[in-house]
Amino acid sequence: MGRVRSIWNGAISFGLVSIPIKLVNATESHSISFRQIHTEDGGRIRYRKVCELEEREVTQSEIGKGYEDADGSIIPITDEDLAQLPLPTAKTIEIVAFVPADRIDPLQMDAAYYLAASGAPAAKPYTLLREALKRSNKVAIAKYALRGRERLGMLRVVGDAIAMHGLLWPDEVRAPEGVAPETGVTVRDKELDLADALMDTLGEVDLEDLHDEYREAVEEVIAAKAAGEALPEAPEAPKGGKVLDLMAALESSVRAAKESRGEEAEVRSLPARKATGSARKETGSAPKDTGGKKSTSTAKKTAAKKTAASSSARKSTAKSAQSGTKKAAASKSAAKKSTAKTTANSAAKKSTTSRKRSA
Repeated sequence: MGRVRSIWNGAISFGLVSIPIKLVNATESHSISFRQIHTEDGGRIRYRKVCELEEREVTQSEIGKGYEDADGSIIPITDEDLAQLPLPTAKTIEIVAFVPADRIDPLQMDAAYYLAASGAPAAKPYTLLREALKRSNKVAIAKYALRGRERLGMLRVVGDAIAMHGLLWPDEVRAPEGVAPETGVTVRDKELDLADALMDTLGEVDLEDLHDEYREAVEEVIAAKAAGEALPEAPEAPKGGKVLDLMAALESSVRAAKESRGEEAEVRSLPARKATGSARKETGSAPKDTGGKKSTSTAKKTAAKKTAASSSARKSTAKSAQSGTKKAAASKSAAKKSTAKTTANSAAKKSTTSRKRSA
């Protein structure tokens, strides 16, 4: 494991097979830590360990463990006392069962560790357990003692190594009582269809591409203050509001997700809105004033009326032009048939007759 420091040395008990191992942390924190300071002068704030009886500060070598009894008295407990606990798991990760991985509730998962083979003699049994776990497609459930208490663990294969996840005991996981909405809510198929469409549009993501943007922003602020420069400007906060129409919110989410991926943002929302409207009429729970939605509907109706009026005007103009053309043709025909002796009245009569024939 190179320079990685082990936090526990012991063995894996696999039936009668013992595998010497070292326990090392599988994760590390990259969060930025801050110190407490006195705001007036920037001095560090420190906590000192003081003995209440002697009223003096003591060193770490003088500090031990003690259990406070019900009457307030302290019972000293030494590391030797804990080392002699009558537990088989004091220095052993004891495998008690093998189960399918989906039997483990993710709520139980705690810290993660790597189990490193300790020395050459551990290589063969370590590899045996690793390959057995691979072939069985199962995980091992084990008990072990760490930091003053017995714990539950889950062993699984990660690459060519065996990893162990600390597990909470089942009675340490709270039941989700009072968490779910108390009122009955009905979700329609149209809403589920849009939710599915949004999930499909968002798709998958490579976890390697995700990073801690908050930590990066804090580092920028620290660097700017250290250099005496202006702090970076905060981005404009997204405008929030009440969601009056779940279907509209889902449609907008699908559209925005598609646009962010460079896809055509087309959402067929008409059937969904009809279903939503009919459902609201049945329940009688639709609000009379829906703000933006009502304005949008009015705008659509106004645009439709304008379009209809424009279409009617175009049709009327076309008919007038066509009528004018027919009248001009009729007048020319009448003029050719008339003679110089024909009076204005006879010409009018012929023109009227020609118009009637044309009609």
